[in-house]
Amino acid sequence: MVARPRGACDGPPYTQYMTDHDETMVGVPALDRQERPVRLDVRGRPIVPSRVPEPKPTPLQGVFIYLSIGVLFSGVIAIMALELGTPMSSLWVKIPVLIGGSLLLAVTADAIVRISRSALAWLPVHRGTGLFRMVWAAVLVGSFVVICGVMLVVLTA
Repeated sequence: MVARPRGACDGPPYTQYMTDHDETMVGVPALDRQERPVRLDVRGRPIVPSRVPEPKPTPLQGVFIYLSIGVLFSGVIAIMALELGTPMSSLWVKIPVLIGGSLLLAVTADAIVRISRSALAWLPVHRGTGLFRMVWAAVLVGSFVVICGVMLVVLTA
């Protein structure tokens, strides 16, 4: 039988012995622990993780594509009606704009929430990426306002 060092855990003799601390093993030199070096890319900059996990998904994340398809079809109908000479005051334009615009506002609001959460999650990891995503969120807020304006113009025509 192999003699076990004092402080080693009990286990089968064919496995390695584990200890909680190096200092408890008799006759073993103390290890000089060193920090792990930071991995660098080709240019010598620290490597940044490619993803940060999303802790809480947004409510429309599962139906995002289907809502976008509804927006696409509504836009095609409204644009086709306008191209064929239908006035903007016609129901052939107003109804698709109301349906597609409402869906687009919902999808945009969901994207604003998702990108804002992502930006806040990235700030402690990599500040540049977090600020870049905040710019995305600001652009989406601007597009939300423009969509509301376009819908207002079409629905009041």
